Amino acid sequence: MAETKPTATASKSSTSVQPKKKSNAISWIAPVMCIVVGFIIWRFILGNPSNFTTPDLNGGFWPNHKGPKGGLVKMYEGGIIVPILIASFLTVVVFVIERLLTIVKATGTGNIAEFIRKVQYHLANKNVDQAIAECDKQKGSVGNVMKAGLRKYKEMITNTELDTEQKVLNIQKEVEEATSLELPMLEKNLVFLSTIASVATLLGLLGTVLGMIKSFSALGEEGGGAAAAELSKGISEALYNTALGIGTSAIAIIMYNIFTTKIDGITYGIDESGFTLTQSFASLYK
Repeated sequence: MAETKPTATASKSSTSVQPKKKSNAISWIAPVMCIVVGFIIWRFILGNPSNFTTPDLNGGFWPNHKGPKGGLVKMYEGGIIVPILIASFLTVVVFVIERLLTIVKATGTGNIAEFIRKVQYHLANKNVDQAIAECDKQKGSVGNVMKAGLRKYKEMITNTELDTEQKVLNIQKEVEEATSLELPMLEKNLVFLSTIASVATLLGLLGTVLGMIKSFSALGEEGGGAAAAELSKGISEALYNTALGIGTSAIAIIMYNIFTTKIDGITYGIDESGFTLTQSFASLYK
């Protein structure tokens, strides 16, 4: 009976990269909580009866208070769009903090370019273990990808079944798999900032338009100098919506651009680390 011999292929080497199981509950908990908190701020803090000269004590969900005593309290009379805008602002704050913590952790310690130079130095001296130790010190996404690649790099050094090209392909595949696990973590939840950046201004304008409609309707019904004064007052209150919407949108745009710039820097470091590993192995272990 003929004996069957196993054939050595590049797919024989298994990956050491494991998916990261992390819950993203904040993506739905945070917006819901911010909407609730936004309504509480609008209804019970800005809409506190003590903030008005003529409070509506039986107003229920939306009391018709009159005569705000302070400038900020006038936001209450901006209407039901105000709590939505407050919720949008709070959502931006929550996701800015969440992304900031994530990206700071992903950046790791020290300079990325300096870290890659150190790894290149250790690889040039065929000291893979010291290069892995540098990855442990870096503690960021670039270090994680580089460490996964270095483990495969070390495994390929002792592999006698594959040729150099197949070994390089295995290292490249390992780096790509590690990268595919790191990048989604960096970009996660940025969609909230980009969406609010676009929507907040529109919500502010919607609140302003609704306030203007209400003010001009009152002008048409009453007429006279008193109505003109009420119109000016109504326009002033309605413009709080625009100011809050534009301010929220501006913060969201600025922070989104800052985060994407940071992520681009990390992505460039990851790409450079993968190139370093494949080129080093191809030149040292022909």
